[in-house]
Amino acid sequence: MRIGIVCYPTFGGSGVLATELGKALAVKGHEVHFISYNQPARLDFFSENIFYHEVNIAKYPLFEYAPYETALAGKMVDIVQSAHLDILHVHYAIPHASAALLAKQILAQQGIIIPVVTTLHGTDITLVGREMTYEHIVSWSINQSDAVTAVSEDLRKQTYEHFKINREIDVIPNFIDFGRFNKKPREHFKQMIAPNGEKIIIHTSNFRKVKRIEDVIAVFARIIKEIPAKLLLIGDGPERSHIEKVSREFNTCDWVTFLGKQEAIEEILSIGDLFILPSESESFGLAALEAMACEVPVISSNAGGIPEVNIHGETGYLSNAGDVEDMAQNAITLLKDSELLAKFRKNALQQAHKFDLKEILLQYEAIYNRVITPR
Repeated sequence: MRIGIVCYPTFGGSGVLATELGKALAVKGHEVHFISYNQPARLDFFSENIFYHEVNIAKYPLFEYAPYETALAGKMVDIVQSAHLDILHVHYAIPHASAALLAKQILAQQGIIIPVVTTLHGTDITLVGREMTYEHIVSWSINQSDAVTAVSEDLRKQTYEHFKINREIDVIPNFIDFGRFNKKPREHFKQMIAPNGEKIIIHTSNFRKVKRIEDVIAVFARIIKEIPAKLLLIGDGPERSHIEKVSREFNTCDWVTFLGKQEAIEEILSIGDLFILPSESESFGLAALEAMACEVPVISSNAGGIPEVNIHGETGYLSNAGDVEDMAQNAITLLKDSELLAKFRKNALQQAHKFDLKEILLQYEAIYNRVITPR
């Protein structure tokens, strides 16, 4: 198949999933064309089956804001024609699905039928889509797509609850590439971070308010009162300076390291003892899944799709968002019991294997084959 993938090129979960999916499809022999305004962050290699097409946005004094959606639709029309694409797979309802459907209508007038598969990731439904300005566009984009997938049962449920949807939404969860995410022998690295055998706590995110990173600091502050530990914070974003201030207020600076954005996250996860994800909202919890694939148990909130990944009392513990006391107590209980921690590590890996990329890839291919019109 010749597949066009439209996504945000950032480090966010949707961009990561879309890029990793495209790379895996290319390895299987499909021809994959990425279409975005920048090269996707995870598009770290090219092969004979991978192509990248940049969306150039013409700037005119007339426009206060550049018309990206229009430029994107035009680019999709161009690539479908020139590369003879069989399908467009767009990640996020707006602006990607709405732009793809505009492209689809333009191409139809030329006798070209191009099916559109839309994958919902979370904030396009739980945040942006609920704005009155966008609500009708989101509903139309979902209903007019040839197939729609959501990354969790919870997200599918929320979509039906908040929009007027008259079609089936398939759940295809996020996935993990075990060729990359696995526990690696990095004892020398661990010794450098924790020279006195301290437990290593990890959090990774895009440092937005919804991730509640101040709760990570609050939980960690309680942990170090009873257990020697170090906290590694991976990522960057608008809350970075605020979290640094919070760390100073909790007097945890000596034990907290801000690592910024990291490409080889699996290298850091491999030395972790516990992962904390206290998000207020999370459509799936990809960060938790990556930790579990590296045999790191998870202390998390029970928001959104996280309970579909982190199983309470088996792979980690769930608490209500904001309940730092419960999260801290769960973390301390687990870290103090070496046998229980070892058991949870094993369970975390076993649970992560349910989301193996090889299996999820087959589900996406089945969706593509279902909607592609024979030519």
